[in-house]
Amino acid sequence: MKPLVLKGIRPYGEGEPVDVLVRDGVIEAVGSEIGSTVEGDAEAVDVRGMIALPGFVDLHTHLREPGREDTETIETGSVAAALGGYTAVFAMANTDPVADNAVIVEHVWRRGQEVGLVDVHPVGAVTVGLEGKRLAELGTMARSAANVRVFSDDGHCVDDPLIMRRALEYSTALDVVIAQHAEEPRLTVGAQAHEGEQAARLGLAGWPAVAEESIVARDCLLAAAAGARLHVCHVSTSGTADILRWAKARGTDVSAEVCPHHLLLDDARLATFDPVNKVNPPLRESDDVAALRQALADGTVDCVATDHAPHAPQDKDCEWSAARPGMLGLQTALSIVVETMVRPGLLDWRGVARVMSERPAEIAGLPDQGRPIAVGEPANLVLVDPDTTWTVRGAELASLADNTPYEGMELPAVIDTVLLRGEITVREGKVNR
Repeated sequence: MKPLVLKGIRPYGEGEPVDVLVRDGVIEAVGSEIGSTVEGDAEAVDVRGMIALPGFVDLHTHLREPGREDTETIETGSVAAALGGYTAVFAMANTDPVADNAVIVEHVWRRGQEVGLVDVHPVGAVTVGLEGKRLAELGTMARSAANVRVFSDDGHCVDDPLIMRRALEYSTALDVVIAQHAEEPRLTVGAQAHEGEQAARLGLAGWPAVAEESIVARDCLLAAAAGARLHVCHVSTSGTADILRWAKARGTDVSAEVCPHHLLLDDARLATFDPVNKVNPPLRESDDVAALRQALADGTVDCVATDHAPHAPQDKDCEWSAARPGMLGLQTALSIVVETMVRPGLLDWRGVARVMSERPAEIAGLPDQGRPIAVGEPANLVLVDPDTTWTVRGAELASLADNTPYEGMELPAVIDTVLLRGEITVREGKVNR
């Protein structure tokens, strides 16, 4: 691998521009005018003015393979992830067949290795077939070549408290994380939108906030009793943020993620009945959006995860009640975080690194991701142009699907260059093959 000199970058957007020398996948030197002192055939990459951050880590991605390769594949999803600044993603288990055994998770992992644009880590199912009735082969998946570290029935809640308790207890011996899709299903039967004024006006069956909050509260208690690590997927309500604060204050080992769409959009978007705005959990009220931004800023919510959910046209271009929930997210995540958190002053660029790289890597136990930009650290980096804007066009995104709620929006921050272990995967906003 030819050494690289990244010229004129600003790590975390701080201080004067520096050069970074990368050799054999590791940061070898950081300083001014390194390029003029390096001997041999080092390749100089002019990235002056770019902000350097550790490569992003997404704890919540739907790559649809195996089973729905018409909507996304590990290859197309990896392209989208790389273009979004990611160097590692976690592929959810609700595939067909379900990733509830070593054979499926190893297939996903090996396919990610073959594509090679991002590290693809499969998430194993908590229960067989996501049915919530009996535990899946957690130990076998954890000890497989895929080395599964996160388990979730995402798309379904592990609503049986005994099953959830057993999963949490078992997870402690394996040193893995149980990630919960928090939704009490008996409270959301037939639900189509957040239960509130907007749903009542539109005649849509309501999805109450307490359906999420009651499961989060229960699971925090179960995790504390088991001495286990709990991760809460796609937090969407202010009440959930309050519960997380309470649980963390008690010493519960709980982490949580928020999705970009829950930081920007609210249920006023439903007025058009456009199914592109249908998502699980649903878009909430503006007060929830404000509370989630504050919770992310103060660390109550640990990180941002995309819940990237591509769908075929027939699953989205239909009446609201029949439409599948979900939105694209990989290529727009950074821009939404900048729009909702950096521009209002809630986070600086070091804060962006914390919520999009460092904390998700810590939660999932990835030793080579989310590392400081410093000598001796892995060269997993994303270089961002903070001053350029771009317009979202679903048809131009790398995913096989185009179901983005941001169609036509002008958003800040453009991903220029991405490195995975010193290899350039994206250069000038294009995948480097």
